[in-house]
Amino acid sequence: MSADPSLVLRNVTIAFPTRGAVRFAARRVSFSVGAGEIVGIVGESGAGKSVTCRAAAGLIPSPGEVVEGEIFLGGRELTALSKKQWRTVRGREIGIVFQDPSSAIDPVQRVGSQLREVAEVVRGLRRADARALAVDLLRRVEIAQPDRRYHSYPHELSGGMRQRVAIALALAAGPRFLLADEPTASLDVTVQATTLALLRSLQQETGMGMVLVSHDFGVIAQCAQRVVVMYGGYVVERGPVDQVFAAPLHPYTQGLLESLIPLRRNGVRKVTPIPGHAGTADEVSNGCPFQPRCRYRRPECADVTMDLFPRAPAQETACPFVGPGSAP
Repeated sequence: MSADPSLVLRNVTIAFPTRGAVRFAARRVSFSVGAGEIVGIVGESGAGKSVTCRAAAGLIPSPGEVVEGEIFLGGRELTALSKKQWRTVRGREIGIVFQDPSSAIDPVQRVGSQLREVAEVVRGLRRADARALAVDLLRRVEIAQPDRRYHSYPHELSGGMRQRVAIALALAAGPRFLLADEPTASLDVTVQATTLALLRSLQQETGMGMVLVSHDFGVIAQCAQRVVVMYGGYVVERGPVDQVFAAPLHPYTQGLLESLIPLRRNGVRKVTPIPGHAGTADEVSNGCPFQPRCRYRRPECADVTMDLFPRAPAQETACPFVGPGSAP
């Protein structure tokens, strides 16, 4: 955990009641984000990344809820807030960028009008000042001819430009933290790279803290200072990005990196995929949820509590058996 965290999730468990059962999307998730810091959350689909990010903004879809744990923003506990109280936090304190920009952009309003409205309602600016801020935001997210694009409808913009408008909308209220949930997953490789560079630049310019969610460890390695690795709803490893990247402690983290980094063998580029399919928080009732896919699995894995403990300076793992690059 950072020395002076401002956004803290502590042992957060998220559940979705269903007919005759309760399904867990995340269990005992803990991490913190300091001002001016980027923390990445990485894992396969179903790991609990996005729902954890949404919990930090009070946006868990019904009937889901935080059933255990606490979320703090600058020392203020958020989980007990009413919907009305959340509206005073969301946008003003915590901005959100979703994978699909259509989640944030109204398709029947000009993009400038949407930006201006946020500036007027949230910041209390006069119309002329709000318009000036909207144009400036379009310029800051590197949209060419911002005065002209101010009058454009969303359908007149490319996918990459719409995502930039979504970023501008998230910044319009001047939040202290930005939650970016797979913000480049729907973009092609070239646009993805420029969008990530833009997010890093804006984060450094504003000094806000940022949570970056991705299934791609390469994206996290480019942007974040610290990483939270999730699998099956649990945090399985946590630590500085460079350290985790160089010496992963958990077998799942090792597998993610081996499936990402090309290994040259007889001149042929080869990756090593993780066998099987990604598990969820409900598939394994006892012990480590990764055990069905783990090359190091042993009978004792059924008794693992999934508590994080230090195995290296500032680096923690939920696996008590395997160290970096070692066999059990």
